[in-house]
Amino acid sequence: MVVFSFVLAALLAAMGCVKADWVRALRRSSSPSASELSDGAFALGRVALFATAAFAVYSGVQLGTAADNAEWNNDELTSAVGNATYELDGMSRYGEVSGDSSGFDDEYARLVEDEVVEHGGGDAPQTGVTAAPAGTNSASAARYHVTASGASVAFCVHVERKRTKEHDYKPPGVGGGEGSVTLPSYRFAVTSREGEC
Repeated sequence: MVVFSFVLAALLAAMGCVKADWVRALRRSSSPSASELSDGAFALGRVALFATAAFAVYSGVQLGTAADNAEWNNDELTSAVGNATYELDGMSRYGEVSGDSSGFDDEYARLVEDEVVEHGGGDAPQTGVTAAPAGTNSASAARYHVTASGASVAFCVHVERKRTKEHDYKPPGVGGGEGSVTLPSYRFAVTSREGEC
């Protein structure tokens, strides 16, 4: 549609540049009984053609901008992954009361996706990012293959989880005293690189 707008604008501008004498001669040959067109009619026609051509160019630019905002490009994804890595590195989270044996879950993959989207920049889309967990993830380390619709680059986000017992949290008990349950604390070290995981 963008290309069509620019082609239409070029055709309209070309029509506006046609000489009045050539049009009059063509009209006389195809319809000898037709009335002669005045110079004012030609001037008005040219204004209409050039105005429509300008509108077609404007529409093409707007359509191109809308198309750009609907998909990620390589620069947007590169910048977003770098900034998301910086934000996630050093983050702390509490694990499950049971000891958090699984390590990494779908929630962390969504966290990576959300951080990348958040750091996408002004005209980057708010959707289209996928952080697919690698099959070799363990309770202490995980890798996520990050891609985005429209971008041809991909990134590997590597996350290491370390237990930080000094930051464990013991919520108060029912009676107001110290509870018997401890939420284990973990700190995350996050790095990223371009390419497959």
